[in-house]
Amino acid sequence: MERKYLFLFLLILGTAFWGISFPVTKMAVGTVSQSTFLLYRFIAATGVLALVLSKQLKKINRQAIVTGATLAIPLILGIYFQTLGIKHTSASQCAFVAGTCVVIIPLLKVFIYKTSVALNIWAAALLSLAGLLVISVKENLSVGIGDLYTIIGAVGFAVYLIKVEKYSMANDILPTIIPMFATCALIMFFIAITDTTANWLPAGQGFWIGIAYCALFSTAYMYTVSNLSQRYIQAEKVAIIYMFEPVFAALAAIFMLGENLSWRLFIGGLLIFVGTLISEVKFKRQEQHG
Repeated sequence: MERKYLFLFLLILGTAFWGISFPVTKMAVGTVSQSTFLLYRFIAATGVLALVLSKQLKKINRQAIVTGATLAIPLILGIYFQTLGIKHTSASQCAFVAGTCVVIIPLLKVFIYKTSVALNIWAAALLSLAGLLVISVKENLSVGIGDLYTIIGAVGFAVYLIKVEKYSMANDILPTIIPMFATCALIMFFIAITDTTANWLPAGQGFWIGIAYCALFSTAYMYTVSNLSQRYIQAEKVAIIYMFEPVFAALAAIFMLGENLSWRLFIGGLLIFVGTLISEVKFKRQEQHG
């Protein structure tokens, strides 16, 4: 199997983990501060990856540390504000707003990074966003503080994915992963100690289950696979694949909570799938013969 398609499969598997993590995170931070939750999540993810990627520890140099710290800033911005958004808005609303990352990336590339974006990527992004709209947005669409937090998070994720793409195309990104998560843990430590609502040892079992699940699957697995995949897959395409997250979240609700399969899930999931296929289409210019 070509590496690109292997990473496509691993990314889609990761979006399934993310989809399940949404209700897990909601349960974990429902009554406690997200600051300590994210701090413990990043500490655990750093420890796990230090064991799994132990061979990479020898390759960590000054450049890897600086690059990892640079990547950590937009990543922590994205995760912190999305987690904050989950606390202040409905799951469906948050999922839709977070999905705007798929359009923010090509916009940033064109207007900030002065990079061209292929027509099929624009089409795929808009089609996938339409699919997410069908799945997530129900009646009484409104904009609240939770939506604003989630938009800030979506911009953070977009910048993060673009930076990872640029770095991974020319360098080995593996040595930067442990410093990146360690920096995220350090940033969250300083945020947590200034958070007057922080609960350092919550008694709820859901809090610790949420940390274990999110550290292993949503953080250590997903972001490592995402970073490695961007040597072969553009940031815009990665963002489109991320749009499968609410599909898997809805499927998890069906099997775990007994909810019914809705027409919204079917049609929206189909639009996202078609958008993913369109993102892989390569249009060749016809040569003019005079």
